[in-house]
Amino acid sequence: MLKQLNKINEKPQLWGHYTAEELWTDEYTSQQMLNYHLAEDLDISSRNKKFIERSANWIVNKFNLNEDIKVADFGCGPGLYTSVFAKTGSKVTGIDFNKVAINYAKEKAADANLKIDYSVANYLEYKTKSKYDLITLIFCDFCALNPEQRRLMLKKFKNALNKDGKILLDVFSLNTYNNKNEVASYEKNSLFGFWSARDYYGFLNTFKYDEEKVVLDKHTIIQENETKVIYNWLKHYSVKELTKELEKAGLEVVEVFSNVAGDDYTEDAMEICVIAKHKR
Repeated sequence: MLKQLNKINEKPQLWGHYTAEELWTDEYTSQQMLNYHLAEDLDISSRNKKFIERSANWIVNKFNLNEDIKVADFGCGPGLYTSVFAKTGSKVTGIDFNKVAINYAKEKAADANLKIDYSVANYLEYKTKSKYDLITLIFCDFCALNPEQRRLMLKKFKNALNKDGKILLDVFSLNTYNNKNEVASYEKNSLFGFWSARDYYGFLNTFKYDEEKVVLDKHTIIQENETKVIYNWLKHYSVKELTKELEKAGLEVVEVFSNVAGDDYTEDAMEICVIAKHKR
């Protein structure tokens, strides 16, 4: 038992494990993710309904979405943004790992008579020959990727962007990092039974990597005949570091905001939203 507890509480090597596929493709947790997406007052899988409405409307107006615009939303979930984009007549593509969420998005699009091209795919592996006027990656998904994955993601965006196209993405700021604490806790059926329909004990270890400004939530799920570990990594940024990373990918930051609803950027912002384009 002591050996097992030591292993649970051991701090892993930075970016040493990647378990997104298990999280997003497992039938049970995929459904749980969808439930959180649709919980209108929570900021878990998606932000709350009021913010999403404000954010989506700001994006529509900011980028003048219309029937001549092609949009790709990476990590689209159940279509909370893509459905709004499509109502403008824009040609919209949504990509997400979660098959349950995509099926829900397709049903909603059909009910609303909206033409949206949805794909179930790991967006790190998604391939397209299309060129887009706007590419979005929302809810700080970029932060969950390791350095090589982020490099590949930005390269993919750059290649899929029209000459005058724009990229909109958000990340967690250093203020969010500084407000995080390292913790160790356990609970029976933690997160209200999120991890399994069967009884389990969920151990949560939160680790901080100060030099790289990365936070890891390590979930160890122990059931009667199975133990699994889920690693949720989140990189945090300053405007300067994010700008530099985009520039290395051949992209140029043209505007900075405090969030994807277009609020003016302030130094105490918990998030950073940027609009980027091809570097001239």
